[in-house]
Amino acid sequence: MASITLNRIVKTYDDGFTAVKGVDLDIADGEFVILVGPSGCGKSTLLRMIVGLEDISDGELRIGDEVVNDKAPKDRNLAMVFQNYALYPHLTVYENIAFPMRLKSSDLDDKEIDERVRRASKLLELDEHLERKPANLSGGQRQRVAMGRAIVRNASAFLFDEPLSNLDAKLRGQMRTEIARLQRSLGITTVYVTHDQTEAMTLGDRVAVLRRGELQQVASPRGLYDQPVNLFVAGFIGSPPMNFLSGTVDGDTLRLPFADVPLDDRLRAAVEGRDLVIVGVRPDAFEDADATERDLTGGITTELDIEMTEWLGEVLYAYVPYETDATVKEKLSELDRDLDGESLRTELVVALDAMSSIRAGDAARLWFSPDALHLFDPETGVNLTRDEAKAEKLEEDARAARKRALERAKQRAERAGASASR
Repeated sequence: MASITLNRIVKTYDDGFTAVKGVDLDIADGEFVILVGPSGCGKSTLLRMIVGLEDISDGELRIGDEVVNDKAPKDRNLAMVFQNYALYPHLTVYENIAFPMRLKSSDLDDKEIDERVRRASKLLELDEHLERKPANLSGGQRQRVAMGRAIVRNASAFLFDEPLSNLDAKLRGQMRTEIARLQRSLGITTVYVTHDQTEAMTLGDRVAVLRRGELQQVASPRGLYDQPVNLFVAGFIGSPPMNFLSGTVDGDTLRLPFADVPLDDRLRAAVEGRDLVIVGVRPDAFEDADATERDLTGGITTELDIEMTEWLGEVLYAYVPYETDATVKEKLSELDRDLDGESLRTELVVALDAMSSIRAGDAARLWFSPDALHLFDPETGVNLTRDEAKAEKLEEDARAARKRALERAKQRAERAGASASR
């Protein structure tokens, strides 16, 4: 295993287009880091530079303590799992997994090869499929074979390039769990590229958010969700995404399209010297005021006309149309384009308890706390309400949780090894 360090990494193509613009990123030994962002943000290019499939235009790449800018892919000791699995159709599952160890550069004997294949197949629950061909496997099984081929190489790190994008929704959920379990049990450094922020939030120790080739923020999933550094990160992380509204400062009041919010000390410091801000509020910040058991003191209760609702079993989504202030409309339109949106969303999305009786056409009383509001500069997009101390505490908690998880995985592996030796 090894750490991976990117120092001011740049990729400029022959036509002058710069796909990656000076990315700095330290990936610790054994860490699971996700590279995420919309299409064309440079995440796959960055991964291909790490593995050696793309030349580095400028900057320095280290694997462990060694600079590898000029090293060939085969000399970097990295294992990559591709989106299309890259399996050999004429070979069995066993031979597909064994293939990297049968190359001329490998000096492994047949016994060692067999032991590694069977160790990987047991870990990935492929024992009963070893004599089958890839065409006779499901998408999830094929992806596990591709992962098995990476495991047997005893590589310094795993690299995944959107490995689940070809699977249906149910299989993606199952394979996310498989990959997380595998990485935790092996404790191997892993870099994983995806455009799906759900994968990013559920898999990674830390998530690196990219926009137009530039690194926006690197943090734990909870750190990104609760303390985004800017408008782009706030809009990309979360499903459904954060609602963005215009907020007009009027004395000691912040006027939103659907409510007036008294300025407390936190909000007053954020709006200082500004007449207009962009206000972000998560869908789950709202509650049905007529159904909640929460103490509503100190919050804002407002009556809104519900245009439509969606009941998904575990949650009820309610949609409320609103008008966007012309002064922030262009900024939000730009954000929508960056997030691969098709048009500016001008409706508030509210996530309510599934037992709420609110339905389309109702005039509903909704409650939210001013503490849930994020304020952004309408020109720069910077989060004016970001709490650095709280953000650092979230990162400390995430590191501690990861350490506990790795210790538990190690203990399980030791118990399994002891049981197998009896």
